[in-house]
Amino acid sequence: MTAPSRFLAWLVFPLFALCSFNLLADTVEGAPQALHLLDYIGADYPATVEAGQVIDDGEYREQLEFLGVLQGLIVALPAKPERAELEQGVSNLRNAVTQRQDGTEVARQARQLGAKLAVAYEVSQAPIITPDPTRGAPLYAQYCSVCHGDAGAGDGPAGVGLTPPPANLRDAARLDRLSLYAIYSTLGQGIEGTDMPAFADQLDERQRWDLATYIAAFSADPAAAKSEKNFNLADLARQTPAEVLTAEGPQAAATFRAQRAQPPQVKRGPAQLLDYTAATLDKSLAAYRAGEREQAYDLSVAAYLEGFELVESSLDNVNTVVRKDTEKSLMAYRQSLQDGLPIEQVEQRLAFAKAKLKESADLLGSDGLSWSLSYISGLLILLREGLEAILVLAAVLAFLRNTGQQSAIRSVNIGWGLALVAGLATWALAAYVIDVSGAQRELLEGCTALFASVMVLWLGVWMHDRRHAAAWQDYIKSSLVSGGGRFGFAALAFFSVYRELFEVVLFYETLWLQAGPAGHNAVLAGGATALVLLIGLAWVILRGSAKLPLALFFGINAGLLCALSVVFAGHGVKALQEAGIFGTRPVPFFDFDWLGIHADAYSLGAQAVAILAIVVLYSRSRMAEKRRVRVS
Repeated sequence: MTAPSRFLAWLVFPLFALCSFNLLADTVEGAPQALHLLDYIGADYPATVEAGQVIDDGEYREQLEFLGVLQGLIVALPAKPERAELEQGVSNLRNAVTQRQDGTEVARQARQLGAKLAVAYEVSQAPIITPDPTRGAPLYAQYCSVCHGDAGAGDGPAGVGLTPPPANLRDAARLDRLSLYAIYSTLGQGIEGTDMPAFADQLDERQRWDLATYIAAFSADPAAAKSEKNFNLADLARQTPAEVLTAEGPQAAATFRAQRAQPPQVKRGPAQLLDYTAATLDKSLAAYRAGEREQAYDLSVAAYLEGFELVESSLDNVNTVVRKDTEKSLMAYRQSLQDGLPIEQVEQRLAFAKAKLKESADLLGSDGLSWSLSYISGLLILLREGLEAILVLAAVLAFLRNTGQQSAIRSVNIGWGLALVAGLATWALAAYVIDVSGAQRELLEGCTALFASVMVLWLGVWMHDRRHAAAWQDYIKSSLVSGGGRFGFAALAFFSVYRELFEVVLFYETLWLQAGPAGHNAVLAGGATALVLLIGLAWVILRGSAKLPLALFFGINAGLLCALSVVFAGHGVKALQEAGIFGTRPVPFFDFDWLGIHADAYSLGAQAVAILAIVVLYSRSRMAEKRRVRVS
């Protein structure tokens, strides 16, 4: 178990490296691109003219170029009665810029034209899920601060010498002419002719909204958010502080700036996440109709990972059948996109999936989870995920204790201790340093589960080979003394615990959000109850195993670990399917999530391979044992 275990342990690092790729892309063109240009013109033109004179020739000429691009985009839009009015509006806007009219007037025309465009071509300008600037902070540090500076003043080290220089995000006058949607759109599309890149391939829709609110905070006074007046989310996204200033005065504008930088979290329950799933699926279908099959598939993956998956655990505790049916319908719709089915069949599958989403939303409610459901969810999440890790650790620790190998026990304790540290570090990175997408989470979970499957299978066969005292003593002399076996134990403990802890962190983070402040104590109580139960189970297993004969004890543990290998194989493949790495192939079979059994050809195929490996390795072990008996 020394050299092979080291080889297997190092195999996981290339797999983890894959998780750095963002698998989702959401390119925008046509009407959203035209709206983006209108927002940019409305924000930047006023600084180019003063009293009918051009004061920034380069920027002024850029505005004229953008108007030419805008005109081409409007003409290329699908024919609608409103398009002629939009074309005339662009012409009028171009005349106003050519005549060097006052910046306020041009900005007003651009905003009005943008509003008409959004209505005519149904461009959504508001987020489905309330943006969270705390999620945007690590994104800003990762993607923006190098050019725009830590404080947003445009003084980042990578911005030195750029022409034009990075925008000063603390320029209140300019930020007041931009809507939150305009910031979000700029993040997705970039700015042509500058070094501002498009981040649509690196950041998904939710992340761009979160980042937009964080950027908006640079020109806002947080204290002004406390006011009798509360703006709704749609207004916070579509309007600009300048428009609010004109219509309602300075105090209202200050409140507006503060609230769009920290939108009131008035709707954070499961229904909001399921609404996000349904709306993103609609975008996916629109992309499929337009012939963008790859984008349609990516959007269907995002709809599942950033919406439905985050309520799966809570829904499981209410109605497992509905959860499974909804999940299967979403996977079936995704597969129809990958298979290139006729649009009529795709629409039918989408309609069925959305009906299941509605059924799920009705079960969970819209205002968050009840106290009892929060408690049960907190209990079952930790109990379910912790039990598999407990079984592996208890099996390993028990036979090491039974055979008096205290140094190896320390190696196991170091392994699971490091896993706890790594789990906490993963949570901290995801929460405060980088934003891990749903696809990356599933990719990491799938790779870890498959690696753990191989490790656990190896240990199960290894135990079986050493179930007799003589074989065990030979192994002690040849391997444990040299330290190689201890490394294998530590690696197994690490990956077994880290895989489960990764899921626990993800599920608890989501549950905490859905439960809301009123349910936080219930979540903590559920987790504490589960922890007590897990400690009790571990004690019973360890105490009971100490009374078993060595050969029987090794045999039971070997069988248990091989069974867990099959379970991990099923879980790993399912996680990779959810990440969109490959498709699904439903087959007539039963589902049993706790055993990793899913009615899918790929998942069952992976488990069949694991079972075949067990048969082959155990047959080899039996043959080797017969040879030893003949020799002796």
